[in-house]
Amino acid sequence: MAFSRTPTSTRRDVPAVRVPDGDRVLLPSGTWLVVQQALGGQFTAMTELGGLVRIDGKDADALGPEFEAEAQRFAAERAAAVEGPFDEEKVWEALRTVFDPEIPASIVELGLVYALAAEPVEGGHEVHVKMTLTAPGCGIGPVLVDDVRHAVLGVPGVKGVDVELVFEPPWDPSRMSEAARLHLGMM
Repeated sequence: MAFSRTPTSTRRDVPAVRVPDGDRVLLPSGTWLVVQQALGGQFTAMTELGGLVRIDGKDADALGPEFEAEAQRFAAERAAAVEGPFDEEKVWEALRTVFDPEIPASIVELGLVYALAAEPVEGGHEVHVKMTLTAPGCGIGPVLVDDVRHAVLGVPGVKGVDVELVFEPPWDPSRMSEAARLHLGMM
């Protein structure tokens, strides 16, 4: 989404997650903020106090009509992308919609997904995801794990998701895709 990064204020009380500690907060109506990124149906914004928060796409109406439209566009694209029978590539596509709220790259492009496996179970597939974080102490980790679980459960034929957060081997920037490094100015 192209946006001007002009200040806005919340149009209602809105739940948010503080970045990077992962604490859940309620931003009161009228809270001033500037949206920094709008990726994967989520919005990362700088608050009037200088901290970052992530606002879920289901609450985009609190940011204004242009953000609500972006969240709806993303939801429609995501729904169309996962139609049909189970396919492991659709799981990877779903994972590509999960973004680190501080870095404008998906967890796949950042190299945070170490392994993916799917096994048949009654009525579908159980998916196992092994992933890491850019830093072991990152408080947003549980939020990303929930995002992964939610994204993968949206794939047709997925009956369950197990997300394992690991720190061996430790993540480093060499795990990033060339596209992510280029996008982030690291090439």
